[in-house]
Amino acid sequence: MQDAPEVVVLRLGHRPGRDDRMTTHVALTARALGADRAVLVGDASQAGETVADITDRFGGPFDVTVTDSYRPLLREWEGTVVHLTMYGEPVADVIAPIRDRHREAPLLVVVGAGKVDFEVYDRADWNVGVTNQPHSEVAALAVFLDRLFEGRELDREWEDAERRVVPQATGKRVEEVDD
Repeated sequence: MQDAPEVVVLRLGHRPGRDDRMTTHVALTARALGADRAVLVGDASQAGETVADITDRFGGPFDVTVTDSYRPLLREWEGTVVHLTMYGEPVADVIAPIRDRHREAPLLVVVGAGKVDFEVYDRADWNVGVTNQPHSEVAALAVFLDRLFEGRELDREWEDAERRVVPQATGKRVEEVDD
């Protein structure tokens, strides 16, 4: 997010047909709630194209890439690694030290689908659970990013937007942005 070290969301385990919408929603949530980019692993090119299109229309900056392997990024990451898992430590107990570390270094937030290799648990500086009950990875990411940024992500300025949503009590209003 603006004026802070980078936050990258790494989406593991894309299963074509089953996870198309979920992977797209992970990346859209990352974008909307303050991450700087998303890395999608596997056959997720359609999700990547959708997120790039949304970014083109509603502004950025936000980058999305698709890769075949997450291991090089995970192993070579020079910063903090947080793995979101329902088996992790409660977010309320660890968010303060994570936030402190993020002030100094980039943050890689790993979000899995299905079974996650032990290597991810082992490499993570923190394995974090937003709840220890079964839930959606999209929900976990949203809660985590909101706690990380303490709500500042909701006031983010979007650059180079072609359209913007005009908030209102009822109805839907989207306006073209005049440069």
